[in-house]
Amino acid sequence: MHIRFTKMQGAGNDFVVLDETRGRLGLSTAQYRWMADRHFGVGADQILSVRPSPAPGLDFAYVIHNADGGEVEHCGNGARCFVRYVHEKALSARNPLRVKVQQGEIELRMDPDGRVTVDMGAPVFDLARVPFDGLGLSPQPLSGFERWPLAQPDGSEAWVSVLSMGNPHAVLLVDDVDTAPVQALGPLIERHARFPRRVNVGFLQVVTRSQVRLRVYERGAGETLACGTGACAAVVAGIRLGLLDARVDVHTHGGVLTIEWHDSPLHDGAVRMTGPATTVFEGEIDVPDLP
Repeated sequence: MHIRFTKMQGAGNDFVVLDETRGRLGLSTAQYRWMADRHFGVGADQILSVRPSPAPGLDFAYVIHNADGGEVEHCGNGARCFVRYVHEKALSARNPLRVKVQQGEIELRMDPDGRVTVDMGAPVFDLARVPFDGLGLSPQPLSGFERWPLAQPDGSEAWVSVLSMGNPHAVLLVDDVDTAPVQALGPLIERHARFPRRVNVGFLQVVTRSQVRLRVYERGAGETLACGTGACAAVVAGIRLGLLDARVDVHTHGGVLTIEWHDSPLHDGAVRMTGPATTVFEGEIDVPDLP
């Protein structure tokens, strides 16, 4: 199969973007995985598909596949690249755009400074909806927000805050992200039995009430240079733990994302994320027949 693609990146989180507005390409899980492979394919953390509006009031649908070929619910950095792609390809001049993702709808806006702001929707704290199995565990609250103990193979416990930003997240507080055990602990938590759909793992270092550093071990992709939903989840957790203000700059290896969330008694306010989105190059590729 011969297809056209666009390579994009948002804060170093990189994507292959496919235009499926005129028809589905019908790629298999193995073909998505091949395209994401940095040795044999194009190379990307995720593959993004732009699809037609599925309902009135929506401009497009947005589908995400991880580097392992599996479809996932949400990707914040990808959402910013999505809106820039749609505008650059003249698929729509609307600003903002409303887009269908797997777990709901999001709003995306191009800002005058060239950055992109995404309304990521409200965080989800209901454990069954994350999903997370807390049965039999004794959480330790900090400022009223639970931190859950996850048993590790060596007998230790990792204390995590759990929530969903349309996809599941576990956030750990660390003293220094440079020395945090991301590669050792990330895979263990990502596939922990308490998370039936696996989980994205954020390692959060609070610098000030408006500045944090973050590394994320992403479900199905490993550690990435930045994770948009991970940045949102980390800031929301930090706010609920009483450590952060409502507007926070998140410093990742790939760049800075600005997250804003105003907490409320019901904790149901929308999270807004602002950051860069850049087109890297255009290309064409022959995708092999893979089951």
